[in-house]
Amino acid sequence: MPAYRFVNCRLCKNGELLSTPLTVSDYGYIIPNNPVPPEILEVDLNNAIIAPGFIELQTNGALGFHFANFTDSATYKAGLGTLAQYLPGTGTTAFFPTVPTVLDGVLHNVLPLLKPAERPDAASILGAHVEGPFIAISRCGAHDPEKMQAPANSSLESIYGKENLMQSIRLVTLAPELPGALDYIRNLTKYNIAVSMGHSAATYDEGVEGMQAGATLLTHCFNGMNPLHHREPGLPGLITTRSPPYFSIIADSIHLHPRVVAMAYRSSPSHCILITDSIELSGLPDGLHPGHAQIPGRQRKIGNKVVLEGTDTLIGTCITLDECVRNLMDWANIPLQKAVCCVTENVAEAVGLEDRGKIEVGRRADFVILDEAGMVKQTWILGERVV
Repeated sequence: MPAYRFVNCRLCKNGELLSTPLTVSDYGYIIPNNPVPPEILEVDLNNAIIAPGFIELQTNGALGFHFANFTDSATYKAGLGTLAQYLPGTGTTAFFPTVPTVLDGVLHNVLPLLKPAERPDAASILGAHVEGPFIAISRCGAHDPEKMQAPANSSLESIYGKENLMQSIRLVTLAPELPGALDYIRNLTKYNIAVSMGHSAATYDEGVEGMQAGATLLTHCFNGMNPLHHREPGLPGLITTRSPPYFSIIADSIHLHPRVVAMAYRSSPSHCILITDSIELSGLPDGLHPGHAQIPGRQRKIGNKVVLEGTDTLIGTCITLDECVRNLMDWANIPLQKAVCCVTENVAEAVGLEDRGKIEVGRRADFVILDEAGMVKQTWILGERVV
């Protein structure tokens, strides 16, 4: 692999645009611009914008493949590989495969296949985000309440598997108000697993207790939790505190009104994370589609919106991460270099990724080349162009 020097470009760094070259080593990492390595290839980008590769914190699938739908290992690995190759087209260079509330047996089948992994032509797998089964029935959304469990009645090791806790799982979403949940938060952090609060009926005070126990994020803020009320702000009230949690939002105008997206972002731009929460119908035609291990019934897709057949219950969305960035630019009236922080450095800092998320010497050369409107022109992973 050759070394590259990108010139006539602008770099997104810390929410600013800097007109400076970018130099990438022949081993796929960002290096200083001086001295210039011998036999380097110069690439003129015609004043295009280079942003860090996008990091997806929550995706359930795409192109007909869902992370909860297991038949056999070979089929699962093939679907996972196809999805990982698809994501760079949306600017995404790394992702957390998200597994919703399913039976323990499904978790034990799929989690070993979701260990951190990478291949040169695809987005990196950063480990699993497990959303459940320790969530509130009253805020379950599309999760099957019959598969939910109370922390006080089970153990982390029996539900997830000790090896999966050590090797595969990087993020768990749970409801902090459930009996035994605070102890679970403390124990998960001992495994170096980040904890996000979501699908929860927690009060504001219960959310504070969750943070004191070690939770550092909110999952799809405003969705799957008690609404913000002037006398009881619930979990959404946490984003206004002096030391707020990181919070993810779905900027699709279906899960959240554009004004709510703008309000959330402005409450703490450095803690805001854009997610898709995409499901396996992303990239498929509109219409009725079958369910899977999480969804027992059929699903109706209408554009980016997906609901349980015959209901208004949202299952997920089919939006892409680059589209979320463009929506945030529009709705919050912010420039591209500010918006991309919500899919790059904010995510990296939230989950402790030290080699990604920033255009910085010593980090991986995972980046996306964008135009002024935020449209993806090229995607590079470890110093090689994949899109």
